[in-house]
Amino acid sequence: MKITRIAGHALVPGRIIKDHIHVGGTEIHVPHVIISGHNPGPVLLVTAGIHNAEFVGIQAAIELSSEIDPEQLAGTLIIVPVANRSGFENRTTSMVHEDGKNLNRVFPGDASGTAADRLAYLLFNTFIKYADAYVDLHSGDGYEELIPYVYYVGDTACEKQASAMASCVDTEFIVRSRCKTGGAYNMASVNGIPSVLIERGQLSMYPREEVDADKSDVINIMKYLGMLDGAHETYTKTPLIEHELFSPATGCWYPEFHPGDTFFEGEKLGTIRDYFGKIIHEITATETGIIIHQCASLNILKDGPMISYGAFIK
Repeated sequence: MKITRIAGHALVPGRIIKDHIHVGGTEIHVPHVIISGHNPGPVLLVTAGIHNAEFVGIQAAIELSSEIDPEQLAGTLIIVPVANRSGFENRTTSMVHEDGKNLNRVFPGDASGTAADRLAYLLFNTFIKYADAYVDLHSGDGYEELIPYVYYVGDTACEKQASAMASCVDTEFIVRSRCKTGGAYNMASVNGIPSVLIERGQLSMYPREEVDADKSDVINIMKYLGMLDGAHETYTKTPLIEHELFSPATGCWYPEFHPGDTFFEGEKLGTIRDYFGKIIHEITATETGIIIHQCASLNILKDGPMISYGAFIK
């Protein structure tokens, strides 16, 4: 299907659009950039700020939106640099400000739901479903530390191309996700749009080298897709099976390891204590693995993220 309009804008070769689109029933206006290449080609969507305190991707997307030359571009590049704008402007640590929902758990959204549902619906139906490929940029929230890695969704019709896109990302580790619900890139994949999610950066920091690395990954994927001239690079990956551990209690959190550290079955991964220092829970590894990301703050919340680790594929 040939797309001639996105978000109400005609795709005119050589044209750059920078605008906002209103989310019906809310006060939210989503910034977006549409760069129409001088030559025909695929439509690539890049989003950042779905989790609004993950700043590496946001800054990378902002810079890319001003650095891609439509004269050198084949196809159309759509960039949504701050998807969760109201969360960003109210510092809600990655939740949508109006309803407290995690935006990346409610896709494809609901036009008659709460603010997060409506925002997800607009993002999916205005941008995502028209893309030929999709890159979602994430990093560690204000309380999260992590190592760089990339996700793609397995067991989908577009898995082969998504895996090839993931190989263009300069990270050591890769996770073939088993999740097919809730997330933006997950739902895109289920709907036949090859998609990857890049995790890079932590603790809501945005160091120059990590911003540049995100930009390089997007440009490399664009070369793979034939949108920019030049040969793309591929990077050997260590595949992991991801397991997420959620906190059994609210209290003070004392991890034993950091992202990138390996551990063995039976080792203590961390301790939760009460406000008098008494141990509430000790977390013990049930298998050997590597810490991918984890809570890095002193406070930890019951049922909140604690540790995500990767088990090595044998």
